[in-house]
Amino acid sequence: MLHPVILAGGTGSRLWPLSRQLNPKQFLALVDRDQSMLQATLGRLSGVKASDPTIICNDEHRFLAAEQMRQAGCNEARIILEPVGRNTAPAIALAALEATAGGQDPVLLVLAADHLIADVGAFQQQVAVALPRAEQGKLITFGIVPTSPETGYGYIQRGSDAAEGAYEVSRFVEKPDLATAERYVASEEYLWNSGMFMFRASRYLEELGKFRPDILEACRAAMVATAKDMDFVRVDVDAFEACPEDSVDYAVMEQTKDAVVVPLDAGWSDIGSWSSLWSVSDRDAEGNALSGDVIAEETEDTLVRADNRLVATLGVRDLVVVETKDAVLVAHKDKVQNVKKVVERLKSDARHEHINHREVYRPWGIYDSIDNGHRYQVKRITVKPGQKLSLQMHHHRAEHWIVVSGTAKVTNGEKSYLVTENQSTYIPIGQVHTLENPGVINLELIEVQSGSYLGEDDIVRFEDRYGRE
Repeated sequence: MLHPVILAGGTGSRLWPLSRQLNPKQFLALVDRDQSMLQATLGRLSGVKASDPTIICNDEHRFLAAEQMRQAGCNEARIILEPVGRNTAPAIALAALEATAGGQDPVLLVLAADHLIADVGAFQQQVAVALPRAEQGKLITFGIVPTSPETGYGYIQRGSDAAEGAYEVSRFVEKPDLATAERYVASEEYLWNSGMFMFRASRYLEELGKFRPDILEACRAAMVATAKDMDFVRVDVDAFEACPEDSVDYAVMEQTKDAVVVPLDAGWSDIGSWSSLWSVSDRDAEGNALSGDVIAEETEDTLVRADNRLVATLGVRDLVVVETKDAVLVAHKDKVQNVKKVVERLKSDARHEHINHREVYRPWGIYDSIDNGHRYQVKRITVKPGQKLSLQMHHHRAEHWIVVSGTAKVTNGEKSYLVTENQSTYIPIGQVHTLENPGVINLELIEVQSGSYLGEDDIVRFEDRYGRE
């Protein structure tokens, strides 16, 4: 049986302002408004005989990953937390060590959480083609049948037939210049390197130990003292921080003599930029990909995404316009690869718009910072049924809570009481307090903060069911 391993790290900064450090593209509904990229990756496994997946993600994304697993009905998934990013070779090693811990040796199907595959049937068919070769000990990489001479992808040159529908790997090549890419595509011998793999867990560990024993040793040390934390598997932080950084391509696939490539022609895209999203989106007669409340007049070949308000365009073409609650991007499609420069500018200016959206997800629900000014901030807070904020206090701010809908159970110092719709309560500076939703519907409330400092780091937690410090 296959064991899916979904790599859900990364920040996707080229898709700013939608993708942010704490809410990156794999957790966003980019192509399908009804599901995130991660959930779409899970969905294309439906019909494949496979076990519950292992998700590898950054520690700071753990609650997003867990909530999206829950929404997708995947409650038995294992979520391994990387305390720091060390690229794909160590990430897959953690999953392989976890998969073999009980004496099992499954075939791992390694997928990225942020890829689009339009033809799920073709994808599943090629997974079936690859499986017998992986069971025999080969290390499979899926090569995308190229549709154009792309310079942004690595390529795989296929060799002789290894089995029906699979080929020995002749060589891996780096991202080429345009002339070389054109020659590759014309030869029909080259495939794009997709970053999707299949191999037995033991074979991967064997080859990793042969070519990068330092990585394997560090990952083994990190898995010796794992800790179960709610839905998550925490590895030893010091051991993993000491692990060298390398990709699975460099560490294993380009070194092994048992690499096999299976071609995949399934409408694949890594959605690496706004222009690539435009290219895979449904477009109108003028070539526009429009999402949200948009009026487009005399507009051609343009992507407009409006998440919160009306966006109107007039007399433009080849643009990308993306509107969020706290930022708007307007760029020419030819320049969207440079969105990272905007993100770097935000970082250098010590701004926050690259870190998170105005809406911030927490394990207990969500808050939206709807207004702020000198010495005050207003948030709309939603607490899910049965969930509870940490027992905490603040040194620099007081809080007023006004319940809009639902019922709040409030602990305010030594007192505990209920606050219902149209009622309010006051939390003084320095008062130990918490908030809980004891009901069966969402608790909605308005929080008005006032004080000399309103940063999120002015929280002293005494007790937290979600394991936060």
